[in-house]
Amino acid sequence: MNESRLALVRVVLLEPQDPINIGATVRAMKNMGVSSLRLVRPVAYDPYRLAGVAHDAAEIIGAIEHFDSLEVALSDCVRVAGFTARRRAAKREVLEPSRAAADLLEYAVDGPVALLFGREDKGLPNEALDLAHTVVTVPTTGHASLNLAQAVLIALYELHIAAADATRKLAPPRKAADAPTSAQYDLLFADAKRALTEIAFFRTRNSEHVMRSLRSIVFRAAPDGRELDLLRAMAIEVVRSLDRAARDSSRDGKGESVR
Repeated sequence: MNESRLALVRVVLLEPQDPINIGATVRAMKNMGVSSLRLVRPVAYDPYRLAGVAHDAAEIIGAIEHFDSLEVALSDCVRVAGFTARRRAAKREVLEPSRAAADLLEYAVDGPVALLFGREDKGLPNEALDLAHTVVTVPTTGHASLNLAQAVLIALYELHIAAADATRKLAPPRKAADAPTSAQYDLLFADAKRALTEIAFFRTRNSEHVMRSLRSIVFRAAPDGRELDLLRAMAIEVVRSLDRAARDSSRDGKGESVR
């Protein structure tokens, strides 16, 4: 992660009051590839308990920095984004998290940048926002108050995406199925039409219109070859089940006539 611009991101929490929120912040940082946490006058906490909330994040917990002054905590940062939910009297540029992420990453080429969050009960005071170059609010309903760790996660997610740093790749299917051919589609639609005919679906419906709609639905779904074969097997089984039921009924009828 040293080559990533995320290595220059500092998460700064001003007077966090709940150790759980500190642990959840560490967990969000681990998820999103940010490793530097700075705490300004935090509540007393046990690092062991943080690890219970933020699994496999010992390296972040062990590197937490503590400060008595917010000014000192931000002193080496070339750009600071302060997160707040409250409207302020001062006219400030207010960004959404995605725009703030892009802004911070532009400045990260020149040095450390910071995401600044306030305490759980009051947020950031005006004196702290005076140290922020930009102000960020998370769009919400009329209930604008977010949990501290939730706000951190949203901010870090936007940074993670903006930095093109989605390092966790989803594994492909164990057995990748080929795309179906036109011939396979034709077999599916033929068997589907046969099944619908057997259950008298076309008795009150135009078969041509129904089959055209079915084609449109299947083509939009874009199934792979294995999925298409499954759909065809369903249609075939409908016909087979009806045939079995007819044979069973015929045998029962013959038995009754003998008696």
